[in-house]
Amino acid sequence: MADIEKLEKLARLVRFYILEMTTRVGSGHTNSSLSAVELAVSLFSTKFRFDLKNPENPANDRIIFSKGHASPLVYALYAAYSGLTEKDLTGYRTINSPLEGHPNPRFKYADVATGSLGQGLGIGLGMALALRLAPLTQGKLSDYQLRTTNYELPTVYVLMGDGEFAEGSVWEAMEVASHYKADNLIGIVDVNRLGQSGETLLGWDVETYKKRVEAFGWQAMVIDGHDLKALVDLWTSLETGKGKPVIVIAKTVKGKGVSMLEDVNGWHGRPLPQEDFEKAVKELGNVDKSLRGKVALPDKNMKFSTRSNSIYSSSLSASLKVNFVEKVPYKINEEIATRKAYGEALTVLAEVNPLVVSLDADVKNSTYTESFNDKYPKRFYEMFIAEQNMVSVAVGMAAMGYVPFVATFGVFLTRAFDQIRMAGYSRANVKFLGSHAGVSIGEDGPSQMALQDIAMFRTIDGSTILYPADGVATWRMVQLASKNEGIFYIRTNRPATPVIYTYKEAEQFKIGGSKVVRSSSTDKLTIVACGVTLIEALRAADELKKKKVNVRVIDAYSVKPIDEKTLRKAASETNNLVITVEDHYPEGGLGDAVLNVFAQDGQVKVFKLAVAKMPKSGKPQELLDYEGISSRGIIDKILQILG
Repeated sequence: MADIEKLEKLARLVRFYILEMTTRVGSGHTNSSLSAVELAVSLFSTKFRFDLKNPENPANDRIIFSKGHASPLVYALYAAYSGLTEKDLTGYRTINSPLEGHPNPRFKYADVATGSLGQGLGIGLGMALALRLAPLTQGKLSDYQLRTTNYELPTVYVLMGDGEFAEGSVWEAMEVASHYKADNLIGIVDVNRLGQSGETLLGWDVETYKKRVEAFGWQAMVIDGHDLKALVDLWTSLETGKGKPVIVIAKTVKGKGVSMLEDVNGWHGRPLPQEDFEKAVKELGNVDKSLRGKVALPDKNMKFSTRSNSIYSSSLSASLKVNFVEKVPYKINEEIATRKAYGEALTVLAEVNPLVVSLDADVKNSTYTESFNDKYPKRFYEMFIAEQNMVSVAVGMAAMGYVPFVATFGVFLTRAFDQIRMAGYSRANVKFLGSHAGVSIGEDGPSQMALQDIAMFRTIDGSTILYPADGVATWRMVQLASKNEGIFYIRTNRPATPVIYTYKEAEQFKIGGSKVVRSSSTDKLTIVACGVTLIEALRAADELKKKKVNVRVIDAYSVKPIDEKTLRKAASETNNLVITVEDHYPEGGLGDAVLNVFAQDGQVKVFKLAVAKMPKSGKPQELLDYEGISSRGIIDKILQILG
């Protein structure tokens, strides 16, 4: 049993650090941090298992501070448990310190970036699912060993604020977690009643929270979030592995421990001025700065690994040396939709890379990930029509060393933009597949057409955007995404298109590369296209050749980073005339990426063909014609340019 008196002293120390950090720097969320002190201290001193000297130990429990604005609590807590020094705390919110205003992986104990509310539970679910999957897929523990070594899965804890419970993404995570019986996931809700500008949706109505949580299939319990004895009893008696995820609903007081802040609106995001800080410290009483808590070490019986294990990393490295592209089954001129090629490629990739997992949002019969599900059901996760949570789950799985491929219609990824944006700050190794791109989807109409997706992904720091034109190129793009770290977006189309590349040609494709598909010494202009419009550009080039007008055609399959060298060379050899063609809105797509290359040039004229009119239902070819991005539209524009 934990020493309650010591916990009280630790709580006092943590509060002191919170106040000192925020007052020193003149910013930070003081009162939001103070409300969860007893919750955090009691957890760290009892149930939490973590090796502070080895944060990547796969046997560690994990904790996500979804209420990321309570970063003073995070850093104060780790300082009180010997993970940080008092000197470290002096860097809080300063430019050269990893102790940022909201935690992110620059801080050694943060697996992911938090601060955009409503995402932590989904990320925690992804971690919990990954921890459940690892012993099975990686073969480090047999079922027999699991039964005979008193093995217990690591637990994932997620500390949330009550304000973020208004976010729909929280409830998306809750319904999917109960569906997968993620019983190594524990959510903690800090119900301190006050949000940023006023009372939260339910205030202190903890019983309504409990009813709603239970309705979503979770085990729920209500507790006084400041009663250390009750909290210790809870943590020491709470059992996981019972078939349901758990949520602890803690009634707390915002600003607890400082009377001028307690349950007072208007202090959110504000530190105490120096004079008030001194009063608050006196109110805290004697603070023992030499005191340190202790976190128990994780289960030593746990042998399975993530990417940090050298043996497993070696086997993974060997698997990636397999000539994946040689397995491509398609022949030149064979027609296949790139979305279908994606599903087939991903299934083959899973054979050689055991870390690959597939997530889908109830469109697996359209993204062709059904074959993956059939062959590797334990590594396939149906996320249903809840794309925001799907992205968060993928981020959590990536944090545990897996390589998640997330597939849905490209248009529906746009509703998860904030989750994708935050994945970028987490430096998450997540691969996105957006199918049904552009007006070429045809009769389903504009609500189903991805027309802003390239623009969206171009804004993600460090992202890579690949847009294959045929099935063979799609296989290569899947391989490139799996072999390289970071956020990748692979864009595919609905209609079948002819295969134009051999696998030997596709092997030469690289991130930041392109392919000159048509060229001559008399080219008058360069067409830059990708995906479905590359096929249209090639048809246009063939027709123009009959009119004795030669044009160069470049497949800009790597939209980001774009192949500046090839584009500059082509422009210089084709009268400094370039035309871009894309099945995407004009803003932020391929055309703008090419314009960026020549922005400082002054010599090169760039003309953009894109989806410039409100789309409607129709045959794919009719819509390409209607928007002026078919071979006919390309020919007309080129003849106009050339006079």
